[in-house]
Amino acid sequence: MNIRDRLKKHQNKRWYYFLDQLICGISEDEVTAVGAQLTYYLILSIFPFLIFFLNILSYTSIAQEDVFNGLEMLLPLETQILLQNIIDEIVYSSSDTLLSLSFLLTLWTGSLGITAIIRAINKAYNVKKKRPYWRLKAIAIIFTIALALLLIIVLAMLVFGEIIGNNIFGLIGATDLFIHLWELMRIIIPFISMIIIFALLYKFSPAPEEGLNLKISHTLPGAIFTTIGWIMASMIFSYYVNNFGKYSKTYGSLGGIIVLLIWLYITSIMIVLGGEINGAYAATMKNTGINECKDEDE
Repeated sequence: MNIRDRLKKHQNKRWYYFLDQLICGISEDEVTAVGAQLTYYLILSIFPFLIFFLNILSYTSIAQEDVFNGLEMLLPLETQILLQNIIDEIVYSSSDTLLSLSFLLTLWTGSLGITAIIRAINKAYNVKKKRPYWRLKAIAIIFTIALALLLIIVLAMLVFGEIIGNNIFGLIGATDLFIHLWELMRIIIPFISMIIIFALLYKFSPAPEEGLNLKISHTLPGAIFTTIGWIMASMIFSYYVNNFGKYSKTYGSLGGIIVLLIWLYITSIMIVLGGEINGAYAATMKNTGINECKDEDE
C-alpha cells in the first residue's frame, strides 16, 4: 500500500481535501513554469525600478550607496555585489529624463509580471471567465505601483529605518523605550505591509464569477504563506550561497547573475504558491471541487 492509498483513509477530513486540492493544483496549473515566466518579467523590471528608486533618492540626503545595507540576510553576497555595481553606475548617470523613462519602463515590465500572476491565480481558483484587456492591464498597473510602494516601504524600514528613527527621535527627544519600539516596528511594518498587499492581490486577481465571493480573510492564508515563505526561503538561500554555493567558480563572471535569477525564481514560486494555497482553501471551505484532480490512470 503506497502513501496515497494510506492517506485515502482520511479522505473525508478537511485537511486531506485541502492537501489533495493543493497538490493537484500545483501539478495541473504548472506552478514551476509560471514561476519561470514571472522570473523573466521580474528581471526585466528590477533594473528600471532601481534606476527610478535611486533617482528619487538623489533628491534626498540619504546616501544611495547604502541601499542594500541591512539586507544581508535576504540577498546573497554575489547578488549584493552585482546590484551594488549597477547602483554605482546609476548614481553617476542619473537625470530627470532617466527618472521618467525608468518609471515608464518599471510600470510596463512590472505590469507584464503582474498579469502573469493574475492569470496564475485565476487558474488556482479555476476561473474560466476572462477580463477585457484594458481592465486586466489597469489592474496590473495598479498592483505594479502597489508592489513598488511595498518595496520602497521595505527598503525604507530595513535599510533607512535607523536613519529615519534617529532623525525623528532627535527632534522629539524620545527615550530609550521609544527607540527600542521603533527597532521592532522596522520589522513589523514591512511584514504587515507585505501580507496586506498580497492579500489584496489574491482577492482582486480572479475575474468576477458566479459562486466566487472572496473576502480578505479568505486570501490571508496564501498572503501569510507568501510573506513568511519568501523571507525564510531567501534567508536559507542566502546562507547557502554565502557558505556553500560556489557559483562564481562554476559560472565565472556570470555567477552573480545566476544567483539573482535563482533568487527571483524562488520569489516567483512563493507568490504563485500563495495563490494555489488560497485556491485550495476556497475549495475546502465550499467543498465544490475547485482544481479537481484528474486520475493519473485516465
